[in-house]
Amino acid sequence: MDLNILTSVAASVQGIAITATQDMTWFEALIIAIIEGLTEFLPVSSTGHMILTEGILGMKSNDFVQAFIINIQFGAILAVVVLYWKRFFQSLDFYYKLFVAFIPAAVFGLLLNDYIEELLESVYVVAVMLILGGIVLVFVDKWFKDTETKGKNDVNYKNAFVIGMFQVLAMVPGVSRSAATIIGGMVEKLNKKAAAEFSFFLAVPTMVAASGYKLLKNHDAITHDNIGILIFGNVIAFIVAMFAIKSFINFLTSHGFKVFGYYRIIVGLIIIILYFLGIDLSVS
Repeated sequence: MDLNILTSVAASVQGIAITATQDMTWFEALIIAIIEGLTEFLPVSSTGHMILTEGILGMKSNDFVQAFIINIQFGAILAVVVLYWKRFFQSLDFYYKLFVAFIPAAVFGLLLNDYIEELLESVYVVAVMLILGGIVLVFVDKWFKDTETKGKNDVNYKNAFVIGMFQVLAMVPGVSRSAATIIGGMVEKLNKKAAAEFSFFLAVPTMVAASGYKLLKNHDAITHDNIGILIFGNVIAFIVAMFAIKSFINFLTSHGFKVFGYYRIIVGLIIIILYFLGIDLSVS
């Protein structure tokens, strides 16, 4: 679809008296929440897609918009807990492993927070990382073809820490947290299903910490005028993530990463082409 047509449609919908707040419209919240729910657990970069969506919709970046993008992850987190509640509430050893895997992201997140926030406003960083990550995903099944038949199901502490180090890569917008952690698991000889499930589990403490930090930092941006739209976004993200998680596991074990790799490359190239055509998708 032509970008100008898409932008015109978005502008028309926004003009039909649906504005809930000067920060964001219900339409914008709906679209971004759907994108979050669909992409949070897929190896395509949820943050990258939400930044691109902001640019396409012509949204203005402010404290509430940034808080919304981070905090609707609560809805996606809840989807993991609901779908895997028996697995999630199992033993203290399980939580210790999650903590070990979470430590690298916590340390680097605190150290690099300001730099990461600057990158969050660059769709061109997203484009480059989408392409590079896509190239990796096209070949990753060949690199780890033995893990599907010989890979293990259980995660030990060393595996958890290595996966946590891979998760740090996802602090760069356009690098998928899901892809990074699943590949980290496969490096540690886990099969795809076990690596994907641990990636989902690890998302819970990681996203709770990121969302909680952003909520504390920007709590003044959330008011009685816009809290409804934040709750709405979380509900939509939860519902969509429920379907996305269940579908992704089956697709990954049957078809691998290649389709996601080609998708990332195509999206990244489209952004680069739009840039050279003079179409600015930057979040202002």
